[in-house]
Amino acid sequence: MKRNRRTHGPAFKAKVAMEALKGEETVAQLASRFDVHPNLVTAWKKALVEGAVGVFDEGQKQKASEEALVAQLYQQIGQLKVERDFLARTLAR
Repeated sequence: MKRNRRTHGPAFKAKVAMEALKGEETVAQLASRFDVHPNLVTAWKKALVEGAVGVFDEGQKQKASEEALVAQLYQQIGQLKVERDFLARTLAR
């Protein structure tokens, strides 16, 4: 008998991983309770622990992204000023 694969949403994975982090139940008990394979519980727990750094790092990434956008916009402004001045001089002749 072939078993169909199921896909689990991020909310479900986070719930299972948080329960695993609590440590109140074993991985086998959690796997039985949530009807998933124990390897999935372990993998989701590991992903949660490794991804936790990104939660606190998100603000710095956004700030760097905004600074890059501002620099790009200033460059475009400068280029447009040069083009405008060139056209103004050319038309004045």
